[in-house]
Amino acid sequence: MIDKIIAHQAAIRKERPLSPFEMFLWFFMRVSGAILMIIAVFHLLYMQFIIPGGVTAIDYSVIIARWSDPFWGFFWRTFDLLLLVFGLSHGSNGIRNIIEDYIHHNPWRIVSKIVLYLAYVVLIGMGAVIIFGFRAGG
Repeated sequence: MIDKIIAHQAAIRKERPLSPFEMFLWFFMRVSGAILMIIAVFHLLYMQFIIPGGVTAIDYSVIIARWSDPFWGFFWRTFDLLLLVFGLSHGSNGIRNIIEDYIHHNPWRIVSKIVLYLAYVVLIGMGAVIIFGFRAGG
């Protein structure tokens, strides 16, 4: 019974067609989720099993050593920035979808998105400055 009601409602629902930008964001969520799975699992495994002592041994000196290494330093900084960018982009896109679905009053939707985008830019900027502006010892 309920299957027929849901099927009927789905059939008569008039959904707005997706713009090319919305289609891109839909696709981005899938791709960024897959990329995040790979880099987050690698990050977790590296931090847990490769670093001597595991997660409990991670402190400021471990990050200094990792980012200051002459050979691997740039790789680790880039990896950490990619983790930050993909994580924040994926999460922000999800919050943008929630805003679209649940905030129906247009002015509040606009204000919510502006706050979201500002927070996104500030956090990405702060992360990039910290990751690439870091200098060991001063």
